[in-house]
Amino acid sequence: MNSDQNLRKHIVELLNSHGAHATAEAILADWPASKRGVKPDGLPYTAWQLLEHIRIAQWDILEFSRDAGHVSPEHPDGYWPKAEAPPEEAAWEKSVRAYKTDNRAMQRMVEDPAIDLFARIEHGQGQTILREALVLADHNAYHLGQLLILRRLLDIW
Repeated sequence: MNSDQNLRKHIVELLNSHGAHATAEAILADWPASKRGVKPDGLPYTAWQLLEHIRIAQWDILEFSRDAGHVSPEHPDGYWPKAEAPPEEAAWEKSVRAYKTDNRAMQRMVEDPAIDLFARIEHGQGQTILREALVLADHNAYHLGQLLILRRLLDIW
């Protein structure tokens, strides 16, 4: 395996949240519906708000990376849902599926040898696919860690 393939493999592992911490799959699985909108004392967010924030930010990074016409949400309000709980039970699963779909789309982009990870994104301001993939992995890891702490506080881990 050459250096380029190795780099791509490592980035995909990061995007998969594999490594030194719990996976997104484990953190998001079996979250009781009754706990999705609970905000423990001292925390500014609920599981629903964190999940939606992760999904929206990931979608924005992905679309920016592949679509010159993409318009990002207004920062910061466009990246956080106002509601503390999902509007209906199916919304949680829909958000989890969208998270997985968009995460896999970024992985496929990284895996594509036709994409130069170091080339500047033409419509950007110096960003590269490598940078966007690493920002995405970092952002997801940060907020997935918050979700894990929230699970522990809610006694569901």
